Amino acid sequence: MSNFLQRTITAFFFAITLIVGVYYSGNSISILFFIISVLSLLEFFRLVGSTINKPIAGYGLLAGIVVYSLFALYNFRLIPSFCFYLVYPIIMGMFLVELFRRSETPFVNVGYTALGIIYAVLPYAVFMSMGFLKGSYTYQIPLGFLLLLWSNDSFAYLFGRALGRTKLFERISPKKTWEGFIGGMICTLLISQGIAYYFSSLSSLNWLIIAAIIVVFGTLGDLVESMLKRSLNVKDSGNLLPGHGGILDRFDGLLLAAPFVYVYLLVIS
Repeated sequence: MSNFLQRTITAFFFAITLIVGVYYSGNSISILFFIISVLSLLEFFRLVGSTINKPIAGYGLLAGIVVYSLFALYNFRLIPSFCFYLVYPIIMGMFLVELFRRSETPFVNVGYTALGIIYAVLPYAVFMSMGFLKGSYTYQIPLGFLLLLWSNDSFAYLFGRALGRTKLFERISPKKTWEGFIGGMICTLLISQGIAYYFSSLSSLNWLIIAAIIVVFGTLGDLVESMLKRSLNVKDSGNLLPGHGGILDRFDGLLLAAPFVYVYLLVIS
C-alpha cells in the first residue's frame, strides 16, 4: 500500500471517529478525548524519556487523568469549581516522588512531567469543555473548531505545494511557506462564514475571530511540535497512526490553538 493511500485511509477513519464523537453527545466527546489525552501523554513521556531524563510516567499519567477528569466532572456539574485547586498539590506531589527515585536530574524529570500534562492533556480538556460553555452540551463549537483547523491545514498544504516559494520558518519546518500560510488563512476565514451560517451558537464575527486564532496558533502549534521533534532528533512523535506518525503529530495544531480559543470563548461569554 502506498504511503499516500495509507495516509488517506487513516485520515478518513480518524476524521469520522472525531466527528461522530464530537457530534453525538457530551459523554462521547468526553470519553473520546480522555482516551486521546492518555495516549498523547504516554507518547510524550516516551518521546522525551532518555537514559538521563526520565519523566515520572506513572505518577504523571495518574495526574493527567485527574486533571482531565476535573474538567469533565465540572462540565457535567458534578463537582464545584474549587476542586480545581487540587491541581496544585498534584503538581507539588511530583517533587515528593522524585525524592525517592534517586534520579540524576530530578528537576528536569519534574519539568518534563508537568510539561506533559500542560502540553498533552490540558488542551484536550479545554477543547472538550468548549461544548459545555453554554451549560448543556452543544456540538457546534468543538465541531466548528475542528472543521476550521482541518481547513487551515489542508489549504495551507495545497497552496504551499502549488505556490510556495518563501519559507515561513525554515530552521524548524523547511516545507512551510508564507504562500501556504496566507492561502490557508484566506480560505479558513471564508469557511468560517459558512460555518457561522449553519452553526448559529456564535455570531459570524466571533467565528471569524476564532478562525483567525486557529490559523495563527494552529500554525504555531505545528511549528512547536516540529521544534520538539528536532530537539530530540526524531521524525515522528510515534507510529500509532499509519502514514501520519503519532497522536501528537495529528493534533499539533489543536494543542496550541485550543487554549487560546477557549480563553476567547470565556471572555465573550
